[in-house]
Amino acid sequence: MECEIASVNSNSDVIRDIFEDTKTIAIMGLSPDPSKASNRVAAYLQGQGFQIIPVYPKEDEILGEKVYRSLSEIPFSVDMVDVFRKPKALLLIAEECIKRGDVKCFWGQEGIVNNEAAALAQNAGIKVVQNKCTMVEHANL
Repeated sequence: MECEIASVNSNSDVIRDIFEDTKTIAIMGLSPDPSKASNRVAAYLQGQGFQIIPVYPKEDEILGEKVYRSLSEIPFSVDMVDVFRKPKALLLIAEECIKRGDVKCFWGQEGIVNNEAAALAQNAGIKVVQNKCTMVEHANL
């Protein structure tokens, strides 16, 4: 596996602003398995009052929320896209975020970095965070 250092990333002040402005979070790769990080993080965010939107290729419901197969299927506004997918998937996800026009933050979870996708999103006016956990960052505020 090829590792990449995040050259495009937001600082802690921007991360604080992101959480203050975020109400809806699409979680790409949200597993129905409670032992998986994506499920634990989503449950935490949901418990903090955020509306989570599971995006997963199967299942009808995860954590009591309707599951969507893709970001483009979500029929309402999405503030943040939180990604639990392999780094190579981020470029297509960043393109989807830009196409939607409503995504304010593109977040690659801990260990997930794709600078090409991050630069694309950032150049489109979307705030970018890479290689950080939304649960850890939120809890640290």
